[in-house]
Amino acid sequence: MTELLPGPAVSEPSVRDARWAFLRDVVVFEAKLALNNFHNFFQIPLTIGVALVDVCFKGSDGEGTRFYKLVEIGRTIDDSIDIYSVIAHRERSLNKDYTVDAVIALLEGVIVREYAKGGSAASVKQAVDRAIDGLQSRAGQHAGHAADAIRSAMDKLHERMRQAEDTDPPREA
Repeated sequence: MTELLPGPAVSEPSVRDARWAFLRDVVVFEAKLALNNFHNFFQIPLTIGVALVDVCFKGSDGEGTRFYKLVEIGRTIDDSIDIYSVIAHRERSLNKDYTVDAVIALLEGVIVREYAKGGSAASVKQAVDRAIDGLQSRAGQHAGHAADAIRSAMDKLHERMRQAEDTDPPREA
């Protein structure tokens, strides 16, 4: 009886299952991204157009009736697409202080306070600058890590360039 040649190690079923689950997640995530981008492609001009209609023609229920209805429909579509469902089981690492809404609310608050105090454009600019400086100083704790990574990459690049220069034959002028 002839022996079979040893082949590649057979993966455990759980490893195979995990691999296929991962590949499925990648395909589903990319499909959802494409679908959401298609949705956004149409939603952006639609919401602008509907907002313009709402500015010109006040709805029976008040300002922006049509706009807000369209935004609700958009949210329903986004919720249905649920792009990030593949990581729903993971803890969210979002710092609530750095969402787009939080930063806009902070800057709006600064502008409104300065306006209420009778501030000029210059004082509003200074107040906004202070608010942004505060955001940057709180985020600055991580800036050192980014700077170190950039410095390390640059050092490696310079070293490779030096090695390439050392191995290149001299060129005649």
